[in-house]
Amino acid sequence: MKDQIAYCCKKLRLGRKIVDVFEEVEADNNQEYLMKILRIALDNRETSRKNRLVKQAGFYALKTFEDFSFEEIRLPQDLSPEELKKASFVDEKKNLILYGNVGTGKTHLAQAIGLEACKQNKVVRFFRTAALVNRLSEAQKKSELNAFMKTLMKADYTKMTLKTKH
Repeated sequence: MKDQIAYCCKKLRLGRKIVDVFEEVEADNNQEYLMKILRIALDNRETSRKNRLVKQAGFYALKTFEDFSFEEIRLPQDLSPEELKKASFVDEKKNLILYGNVGTGKTHLAQAIGLEACKQNKVVRFFRTAALVNRLSEAQKKSELNAFMKTLMKADYTKMTLKTKH
């Protein structure tokens, strides 16, 4: 029976999670059982998508807001740390420019925002400036610049300017 369920899940592209848990799901009736199984499949698909988005983003490390201090960051008046943490400006298609002295947390902040955006099912691409310039140069040499630019354009874009305190 388990092999048949695995076969059906594969054909329906429901993932292996159902096969792993279908015997453990308890329900009062068939409808409730089906709903729980489908919810498990859906949750698993969402988790997989978010993990894939994080991997595709190209983060050097997974940084969060939990260990980030906004003390060295100067924000525009119309942007609060809470709004930054929600990455809500991404929906507004605004750009985010981080600049300042070495060691002020620009990379940490960029990765924390990007990770939050991935959690919201947004497409993110993370590059350090030098790596992006190198990647653009390589793409140009290989006549692949248009393809690379199309990949970048698929990302959800972001437009605020952050300055480090001097």
